[in-house]
Order: sequence, then C-alpha cells, then structure tokens
Amino acid sequence: MPRRKRIFTKPDRRDPRYDSPLVGHLITKVMESGKRSLAQRIVYAAIDRANEGVDTIDPLEVITRAVENTKPRVEVKSRRVGGATYQVPLEVAPDRSESLSMRWLVNYARNRKGTPMHVALANEIKDAANNQGSAVRKRDDVHKMAQANRAFAHFRF
Repeated sequence: MPRRKRIFTKPDRRDPRYDSPLVGHLITKVMESGKRSLAQRIVYAAIDRANEGVDTIDPLEVITRAVENTKPRVEVKSRRVGGATYQVPLEVAPDRSESLSMRWLVNYARNRKGTPMHVALANEIKDAANNQGSAVRKRDDVHKMAQANRAFAHFRF
C-alpha cells in the first residue's frame, strides 16, 4: 500500500485575454490572497511591457521563450541511504519543470525591490527570454548541482 497520497491534477486554467494555459498558470503564480483580478492586471501589463519594441505577431512568444529558457531538465533530491543523505540527480517531469520555471520568474521579480511588480515581471521575462537574469542563473545552478552529484545517480529508484 503506497504511503503517499494520490496526486490529482487540476484542469489547466486558461486566461480570458489570450486563452493560454501558460498565461493562466503565470497568473495563478502571481496571485496572492486570492486576488485574481489584480494578478491578471499585473501579468497583462507585464506582457504588454515585455513586448514593447518587439515586432512579433504573437505577444506570447516572449513568455514562452522565457519559460523554455528557465525550465530545468534535471534536479537533485535528497535520499537517505544507510545513515547518509545523498543528493541524487533526477530528471524533472515536464509539468514540474514548467512550474519551477514560473515560480523562479515570479519570485525573482518579487525580489526586485523599488519597482512595481508589473515592471519587475516584465524585466525578468525579457531577461529570461534573452538567456540572462536570475531565473536562468538559478536553472544553471540546479544543473551544476546535478552534474556535481551524478556519481550518486545509481541511488535513484
């Protein structure tokens, strides 16, 4: 009998303006205390600001590029084997990698003090789309940790 709870995935929530599950996920990550309309205003303003000066047909192209650039492929998880704890590198599931990517983008935008949230989020999205910024650095750090601990890969099960 499994010890863990069964995980039920919720249906992806699409946003009203672009009808995109990616933007809906981003709105949910930005939302605090259930204030969805405020989160929508922040995300839409950030999308508009990130697309200033860019001549693309699809306004979501910058966001999709930013999320793809910050998705981790591998991560480390702690495994306790024989009294010692090892950092074991594991491949990341696609939905988890997207969630981690969004979380890093939003958290690093929140940590940019002194600027409004929509400006900070737009700047973080632009930086991630250009393979720069804090979220991309975080992804690289996670990959370095997995690379450094690949000797313990045989402990995954």
